[in-house]
Amino acid sequence: MSSTSPGNPAARGLGPAIVTIAFLGAVIGGVGAPLITSVALRLHVPLDAAQWTLTVTLFAGAVAAPVLGRLGTGPHRRRTTLVTLGLVAAGGLLTAVPGPFVVLLVGRALQGLGLGVLALLMGVARDHLPAERAHATIATVSVASTVGIGVAYPLMGLVDELAGLRAAYAVGFVLSLVAVVIAWRALPADPARPPVSVDVPGAVLLGLGTLGVLLVVARPSVWDAPGVGAAILVAAGVALAAWVVVERRAAAPLVDLALFARGGVLRANGAMLTSGVGMYLLFSLLTRYVQTPSAAGYGFGLSGVLAGAALIPFAVLGFVAGRLTPWLTGRVSSRWTFAVFAGFVVVAAAVFAGVRGSLVATLVAMAVLGFGVGGVSAIMPRLVLDGVPAQETSSVVSMNQIVRSVGFSVGSALAGLLLATATPAGGLFPREHGYTTAAVVVVPLLVVSAVVVLARGVRGGGRG
Repeated sequence: MSSTSPGNPAARGLGPAIVTIAFLGAVIGGVGAPLITSVALRLHVPLDAAQWTLTVTLFAGAVAAPVLGRLGTGPHRRRTTLVTLGLVAAGGLLTAVPGPFVVLLVGRALQGLGLGVLALLMGVARDHLPAERAHATIATVSVASTVGIGVAYPLMGLVDELAGLRAAYAVGFVLSLVAVVIAWRALPADPARPPVSVDVPGAVLLGLGTLGVLLVVARPSVWDAPGVGAAILVAAGVALAAWVVVERRAAAPLVDLALFARGGVLRANGAMLTSGVGMYLLFSLLTRYVQTPSAAGYGFGLSGVLAGAALIPFAVLGFVAGRLTPWLTGRVSSRWTFAVFAGFVVVAAAVFAGVRGSLVATLVAMAVLGFGVGGVSAIMPRLVLDGVPAQETSSVVSMNQIVRSVGFSVGSALAGLLLATATPAGGLFPREHGYTTAAVVVVPLLVVSAVVVLARGVRGGGRG
């Protein structure tokens, strides 16, 4: 492979290639959400079962992220990235061809592996780009992973309506092939590093624990039988506790827990968790509200395609926030940059809670939320990687991706829970005040995340 020194044309094209791969991966990962109802109707499966086309993707990504992150610290990061993207493409093919529901689930699980590629891409940027360009590229990759959701909704909803479910999944397959080609042509050879081994017992325990957590927070129906929900939660806790023990004793741990427990890394992940819950809670409220038929006494009754189009401001403003982040961090610290963007999420919640009857106001809230989410996503890698050795980039970022996935899942489940409590017995739709209550919950979550991030700077009196 060619050198990627700063003056080399390959280096100049590497940053855009990395961002493009990340964006395509996010769109592919976001294919499932707008198609859940279509899967239920056209494959004749219950809606709860169709929901697994999203849940299994989150699970596969959460399990794959730390494994891929560890492999990314070794000498075969490029090969690992290409193989993983190839598996994502194979999954896309399985979703696009007619077949039983179980085959679709296998395909969606393989597509979820793409969520773990983000950490590998950030490692490539940190190793092969000049420092400032690396920071900008990593921030944009993080933003692309969020903005892609806003693009997937209208795109897949439109294709599904015009050409059918399998055609929508076929779009994801084509995009995955494009990602493979770009990665094969653009990613440089890896720097010489000693080989690494994967802690298989640790990976299994982390997978079991993560699956348990995702089940109890992303699938509220498991609590219909409280004993079952409690048993899953306890089993997940035991698996995660055992994982910590195994990691501390392993010669080559999946995650360096000492590094993960560092103050800055720990605070950044704590802020990611709380802000992720709040951001996805508000996102879920907005997308559900605009689709609620006016017969409920509120809402705008937008079709799936129009509801997807309502997310365009979210995607556009998220991208703008990502581009503005380097400018803002040049004027205030990274921690205060996070606090500023967290503030925009709070503003979005206030606008939605205060002026729900106006479609324009709701779209403004969606756009402001996109700006806040894009900014938080852009600054998070800088916060979590502060003081982390370059060779550990992929590993540390992969854990942050798991934290984000859990936060988003909790936010989605919390939205459903809060609206369910506001739904009258036998009713189809929650009372409108349920949306106000749920939106207000967003505020303390984002305030807590900002306080967690700012704590070190306040105590130390520093700018950092």
